Amino acid sequence: MNTIEIDVYRLSLYYLVLIIPFSIILWLRLPMVKETLLAVVRMTLQLTFVGLYLQVVFKLNNPFINALWLCAMILVADLSVLRSCKIGILRCLIPIALAILVGLSLPLLVLLKVTLGLSNPMDARFLIPIGGMILGNCMRASIIGIRDFFSRVKKEEKTFLLALGQGATLFEAVRPFIREAFKASIMPTVATMATIGLVSLPGMMTGVILGGQDPAYAIRYQIAIMIAILSGTALTVVLAIIFSLKVNFTPFGIYRSR
Repeated sequence: MNTIEIDVYRLSLYYLVLIIPFSIILWLRLPMVKETLLAVVRMTLQLTFVGLYLQVVFKLNNPFINALWLCAMILVADLSVLRSCKIGILRCLIPIALAILVGLSLPLLVLLKVTLGLSNPMDARFLIPIGGMILGNCMRASIIGIRDFFSRVKKEEKTFLLALGQGATLFEAVRPFIREAFKASIMPTVATMATIGLVSLPGMMTGVILGGQDPAYAIRYQIAIMIAILSGTALTVVLAIIFSLKVNFTPFGIYRSR
């Protein structure tokens, strides 16, 4: 079995399918035509650039370039988290980046080195696409977790200050908020795992099948990826909240001004 190639002409024609969502947006009179159109244009340009760049990266397969590209992905994810959560970029840039780096690296390296048994875990063909899948989920979970955490602290400020006033440390005072934020951030991944294969065929499995591999082979890849995603998101969210806590609050629970 060989992968069926989509030529540029056929792909260009497929853009006509976008008439469906744009027609619905116009029918409902939603003020998001420009935003949606911009998203489509950005997606096309970004993926075109990445596709051309990755051809070079895969051909060179240089460990340094591969690691540099992964670091660039982490930086973009970091900035996306900070913008979405609206917390101090300069103060939280490094802490959140470290949380993402640790949450991504640990399950990724174990998967590449131990599970796949690669002699070179920095191989671009495996490192970049698998790392990207884990990183995307870590980013989304971090946005949910950090946003939920600071929102709860703000809404339940009296409870937070009362705990501090009774002698609790900063971490003890925010532990209930961390628990709820972690639950909110990890539940989408848990729900996906609970219905995967029944409700939908995930991207990794579909990609391997479309690449001509046996479905049983694709399933093993997908199971490994889902374990990596769950582990990576869990670790990233906890570290992101803890690290952001340390730079946004004094040990006495006073929020640092931006």
